Amino acid sequence: MNQETKNCQNCKKDFVIESEDFAFYEKMKVPSPTWCPECRSLRRHAWRNERMLYRRNCDLCGKSTVTIYSSNKPYKVYCPPCWWSDKWDPFSYGRDFDFARPFFEQFKELQLQVPRIALLTKNSTNSEYTNHSNNNKNCYLCFAVFDSENVLYATNVWGKSRDSMELYRMTDASELCYECSDSARIYQCQFGNLLRDCTDCLYCFDCRGCQHCFLSSNLRNKSYVFENQQYTKEEYEKKIADYDLASSLVRDKLYIAYKNLISKKTVHRFAVTDKSVNVSGNMITDSKNCKFVFDADKVENTKYCLVCPDVKDSMDSYHFGFSTELIYESHAIVHGYNVMFSHLSYDDSHIMYCDSCHNSENLFGCVGIKHGSYTIFNKAYEAKEYQDLKNKIIEHMKSTGEYGEFFPFSLSPFGYNETQGAIYMPRSKEEAVALGMKWEELVAGTFGKETLPPENIPDSITDISDGILKEALRCIECNKNYNIVTAELELYRKFNMPIPRCCPQCRYLKKISLRPPRKLWHRQCMKSGCTNEFETSYAPERPEIVYCESCYQAEVA
Repeated sequence: MNQETKNCQNCKKDFVIESEDFAFYEKMKVPSPTWCPECRSLRRHAWRNERMLYRRNCDLCGKSTVTIYSSNKPYKVYCPPCWWSDKWDPFSYGRDFDFARPFFEQFKELQLQVPRIALLTKNSTNSEYTNHSNNNKNCYLCFAVFDSENVLYATNVWGKSRDSMELYRMTDASELCYECSDSARIYQCQFGNLLRDCTDCLYCFDCRGCQHCFLSSNLRNKSYVFENQQYTKEEYEKKIADYDLASSLVRDKLYIAYKNLISKKTVHRFAVTDKSVNVSGNMITDSKNCKFVFDADKVENTKYCLVCPDVKDSMDSYHFGFSTELIYESHAIVHGYNVMFSHLSYDDSHIMYCDSCHNSENLFGCVGIKHGSYTIFNKAYEAKEYQDLKNKIIEHMKSTGEYGEFFPFSLSPFGYNETQGAIYMPRSKEEAVALGMKWEELVAGTFGKETLPPENIPDSITDISDGILKEALRCIECNKNYNIVTAELELYRKFNMPIPRCCPQCRYLKKISLRPPRKLWHRQCMKSGCTNEFETSYAPERPEIVYCESCYQAEVA
């Protein structure tokens, strides 16, 4: 089938469905979408509460647990040990499908009955404050972090990292790093972005194979470079010694210089697409035949996907991967095969319209199933009976206009202001409610309880005593209270890093602000005399110097 122009049923704007898209829909045996790509992404973002954490009591054992569900949510919430245990049976909530009623109306009732896991963390030790994370030890406030140890305040760490803080999208092992993003195999680096195989680099951007570099960018296999000028080892060390890196005032000035370096003095590739062929989007490595994908690694034949390591033959999905294939219109799917219209489900195959189901196969319309098969609305059937009933329900959903798309906003367990949508696709309360989204008034955090105001925090880490661990601090950006934990203080001292004056969430937002958005604009290369055009994540009004691939390689490599 040739491409087709449709009108989005949400935003009412026209969008195009390409011929290869129809081939995928036919393969998955689903109708083409009625919402445009951006609105489909918005719908999935409304389901990801990644980092808004609360405390409430487990509804099974009664113990206090860390959770992504505020205490006023109408769900049963079990702590992870109880949820994964055999102390309850998800099949006990099984029910017959009522063909006189819409599917989503019945699904919502099942959501309200089946216990939800407080947060998703598996095979981890001393890592209570982690979510969407596995196989960690001594990690704190980490989200989508895997196989790491002694890591704090990190997001999307897919490699084995150790003894580090404030990381974002690290795709391979790193150690003793602070405030680094989109980097791999780095050691003792601070405030770095797009670093590869670097050691002792501070305030650097887009450097590879470098050592002992400071406030520099676009370097390859260099050592002892200060502000992009080459020095001897002795000269470089003397220049670094002029900075009191233990001082908060000094670090603040360096951060301003670092942002200025990135935005005004550095050549940017139109897109970071390393070892990849026939791809569009940004932050893509070891991939091929992908369009409109972002933060992707080892991805093939994929379109309209975000944050997707190790994915094949998939479309329209968000924060999923690690050996997944044939995923469509889903969120938070790990080790999945042939998964459609589903949320937060690991180690599954052949499931549709499922929420929080794990280690299962052949599920339809289920919530909280563990180790199940041939199950509909949490009720098990024989294989043929399951298939016949599933097909009958699909026909019913087609008649009600429910089949073929992700869950509606109204079924999300979260207020939109609790989700990643509020960060990447912000909407006001009025806009969110008008779209059918929830809005959480009881958001986490305290205000006005500080015992040590920011102006009274000692400037230098050398003047900070262990007493800081007992203090409540106030963020200079949002005024929310925050605290310092023991492992954090130990790393600040090891890094010679002053106590931060911002809360963890504001520090996270600062890292996000240094990255281009997950969108594409059509632009022309800014190199004088070059007429090459491309799709890039750098909007035309942004200040960065953006080159096409050939001009970038000629200038930097």
